[in-house]
Amino acid sequence: MSGTSEGPAPATEIDRSNVTESEITTSPCAESPPPSSPSAPLPPSAPPSPSYRSVFTAAPLAMAVVDRGGTVTGANEALATLLGRAPEALTGAVAADLVDLVSDARVWHAYREMLRGRRAGLRCTRRLKHPEGHALWVRVTVTPLPADDEGVLLSVADIGDHRELQAQLRHLRMHDPVTRLPNRTLFLERLTAALEAETYEEGGTGRIGLCYLDLDGFKAVNDTLGHRVGDQLLAAVAERLTRCAEEAGRARTGTPLVARLGGDEFALLVEDSTGTEQLADLAESLLDAVQAPFDLSGRRLSVSASIGVVERHAAGTTPTALMQAADTTLYWAKADGKARWTLFDPERNASRVTRQALASTLRPAIDRGEFALEYQPLVGMEDDRVHGVEALVRWHHPRFGTLTPNRFISLAEEDGSIVPLGRWVLRTACRQARDWQLEHPDEPPIFVSVNVAVRQVWDSDLVADVAATLEETGLAPELLQLELTESAVMGSSGRPIEALKALSDMGVRIAIDDFGTGYSNLAYLSRLPVSVLKLDGSFVRGFQYEERAAAPPNPADEVIVEAMVQLAHRLGLTVTAECVETSAQATRLRRIGCDTGQGWLYSRPVSPDRISELLGTPGVQAGVGNP
Repeated sequence: MSGTSEGPAPATEIDRSNVTESEITTSPCAESPPPSSPSAPLPPSAPPSPSYRSVFTAAPLAMAVVDRGGTVTGANEALATLLGRAPEALTGAVAADLVDLVSDARVWHAYREMLRGRRAGLRCTRRLKHPEGHALWVRVTVTPLPADDEGVLLSVADIGDHRELQAQLRHLRMHDPVTRLPNRTLFLERLTAALEAETYEEGGTGRIGLCYLDLDGFKAVNDTLGHRVGDQLLAAVAERLTRCAEEAGRARTGTPLVARLGGDEFALLVEDSTGTEQLADLAESLLDAVQAPFDLSGRRLSVSASIGVVERHAAGTTPTALMQAADTTLYWAKADGKARWTLFDPERNASRVTRQALASTLRPAIDRGEFALEYQPLVGMEDDRVHGVEALVRWHHPRFGTLTPNRFISLAEEDGSIVPLGRWVLRTACRQARDWQLEHPDEPPIFVSVNVAVRQVWDSDLVADVAATLEETGLAPELLQLELTESAVMGSSGRPIEALKALSDMGVRIAIDDFGTGYSNLAYLSRLPVSVLKLDGSFVRGFQYEERAAAPPNPADEVIVEAMVQLAHRLGLTVTAECVETSAQATRLRRIGCDTGQGWLYSRPVSPDRISELLGTPGVQAGVGNP
């Protein structure tokens, strides 16, 4: 070998079939003139001095003295025993070959620098092959001898037991004790490695797939049968998931990694996936495997699973993004009814992200004045005059534009911001109704109808809010109508009903919105302080009289509407029909006896100024109020 003294072939065969692990520790020392050529032989050093020869020979640590040319000038019994050779057979050998310092470029360079006197020390870990055939992990340390000896001391320590202990500890740290599957830490480690560019650029499909699974009803098993049975169930589920992964691996290249992420959550990672069809097939097999009954200690248990499935290009994604997508999709599977798998949908996810963005900015938007009201006329069927208006809130969002109530009211109800928003709507609508009354003193005053959520009744003193608003704006109570949905009113009791009665006693009109689609408990209706029924638009849409109508008229809708109108009148209630879009519908509703109509036939929701114009007209004709 170039740069080393000649000697017999090394007695220990180097195991080059495995990846070499190296740990290098080096220290600079005083520079010495470099040799004329990096590969030129270096002069041999003197043998070990008698001062420490006896210690060197008897030391339990495997050692060898190496001259500046890299040749072993002496080795002790411990080194020979470790390497499986006699001490005399090591003398004259190339030290770098004995402990494989050549195969790693960094180690080899650092070792050569030490021999030249440019480094003060070297330590590395090497994997050798013992003559008996087994692998030998050693820690190699090279240190300079005293200046008089002109050489280096090479010591070799067997670290096989240490590495085995490290491997065992790593396995315990990276695996779940209940199912013996890889845990979240190992799973994320594998996922991160799979998404590194060099991994998928070397070949394969360049895609990655993930099935994120959660057991349905597992908590009930733990709560009723105890955690021991719960652990048995988890272990049994893990076995079935592993079998599914193995079967999938036989059908295609590569077996998916199965891991338990915690609780009753499992994940299967598919590297080099071939597309959504592969992931769909895997998800179906997982559902079938989990749904089959389990026999555990004489108990027969049945559970199901919900699975979120994500499949995409590995390039451009991250472990965090992939796990977030899987978690979102699993939530969809749960929300859609459980016991199913759901594929990640970017459009649905964008909607969810938008919803979260709206929820986080809703409360501040009220203070910033981003909301406005539009008004849709409620027109008398007999005289075609505007009798009232419904106040409809709009959110002028700086990012998403103008939003209608269906985009944010449910969010406001969830986080409680419906209370301050509802107060603002009530106050603004009442003030506007009073302004119209003052602007048109010769016209009959119109009422304003405001939608109220049940949470406003529970989370605030609605009666006090209404009373204060009416006093502040000067609007008469009979010119205010509060609308609640049928499902909210019919099943209410206690405080909501008491609030409605108090408002009714105050003179405020109470209307049930979307009537006919909820409970429709007519006996209960007679005991409520209600003065108006608003028929759901689905009934009115069945009134088709145009020759080119898309669907034939439905006689049942007319019969139902007529019956509800007659019943309401017998109970002393007035009826408003929603979604009136054609003159033919208006004519039939008028004949049936409906009191007022609301819909695009008369006007879309418009600004307050447009309502002022309508108030000055003798009758609202079709489309007059539309922009």
